[in-house]
Amino acid sequence: MDKAREAALKILHAVHQQGAYANVALAKELRQGGLSDMDRRFVTELVYGTVKAGETLDWIIKKYLSRPWKKVNPVVQDILRLGTYQLRYMDKIPASAACNESVELTKKFANKGAAGFVNGILRSMAREPEKGAFPSGKGNATVQLALREQHPEWLVRRWIKEFGYDEAEQLCRFNNQQAPLSVRTNTLKTSPSELRLQLVAAGVEVQPSQLVDEGFILEEHGALDSLSALQEGYCQVQDESSMLVAHVLSPEPGELVLDVCSAPGGKTTHIAALMENRGRIVACDIYDHKLQRVMENAHRLGIQIIEPRLQDARTIGRDFAGQADRVLVDAPCSGLGVLRRKPDSRWRKTPELIRELPALQLAILESAAEAVKPGGILVYSTCTIAHEENQDVVSSFLQAHQEFVLENAGERLPVPRREAMVQLYPQRDGTDGFFIACMRKK
Repeated sequence: MDKAREAALKILHAVHQQGAYANVALAKELRQGGLSDMDRRFVTELVYGTVKAGETLDWIIKKYLSRPWKKVNPVVQDILRLGTYQLRYMDKIPASAACNESVELTKKFANKGAAGFVNGILRSMAREPEKGAFPSGKGNATVQLALREQHPEWLVRRWIKEFGYDEAEQLCRFNNQQAPLSVRTNTLKTSPSELRLQLVAAGVEVQPSQLVDEGFILEEHGALDSLSALQEGYCQVQDESSMLVAHVLSPEPGELVLDVCSAPGGKTTHIAALMENRGRIVACDIYDHKLQRVMENAHRLGIQIIEPRLQDARTIGRDFAGQADRVLVDAPCSGLGVLRRKPDSRWRKTPELIRELPALQLAILESAAEAVKPGGILVYSTCTIAHEENQDVVSSFLQAHQEFVLENAGERLPVPRREAMVQLYPQRDGTDGFFIACMRKK
């Protein structure tokens, strides 16, 4: 039995049948050991590739089925997905190996009858690839783009309507790229120039961020567990566009700052660094284990001013009414701006989610606003590119709360932009999609 493919199947089962996140399930499986470095890379490619291809693989498989897909045993479904991904997208894998190993997996995790079924499907797929060709011609442009670029059709249709076909295609392709690792300098312990020297000395290929002075993109870095600069708190893993939020908030040393949706703590610890570790930051979340992660990051970075608080952000305003100098609402959102970082995420999103979230986001924003003192700053941010969750939420809030005025968030960035409400688009800005709005209480 091929250990790598068996490990990949276990991870897919956890993702599809138990609702696990692919990156979490993959890390858990790889930690158990027993795989060579080559096998670990193979498992990672198999899992991320198969999960990302998602419903595109299901569409292909159904072209070779003579029975309803829903009636196929779930473990056999995952074996077919693995086999199809190897046949369709992994040129270096011989078709015979993809078929034979899938059959062996089926014998072990299903039964011999199912093994014959899997063998027939995959060999037919290898013999007659044209049966699984994507539709083309007039009227099929949207469906073809969704299948070819491995995105849900409803989402592609939405983006074509919003951006046009060419830009929607660019966005899909951006999401299919491997996301780089970016880190933020912990200015409480070192400077960007010193951190760069430390990373280069450790054999890391470093590129400076084009968005923020303290940011770096690590192109070749090896295992993070062995990266001393990270383990010793000289830097923090954080997405480039995420680093912009604390700059828009612009906290000052000695202030009281509320971060009402703080986990996992990247922005919270960035705020503390800009405050020079002087003042008070109240970091809220509804999950205790996520707050523990915030505090672990704070401890590693040498930060003492963060106070964890287990609380629903929708109730925070009454406990700190009119007290906070600055309040950050990094709201729960659909995450449509960071799909490249989460291979399974695109298939978990729904149009209903985007319709439902704004009510929650507005409720959090209104509660957080109660905590802002006169003259104080309120920042609203998300990692999505859906206007319903971004500009529309802020506009609704400002319409109902005349005591707040919109500040120009673009002017507060390290590299200024023109727009008052900042919206970064992956296909235009080459980074994660992020939204930031800044409001001041009169």
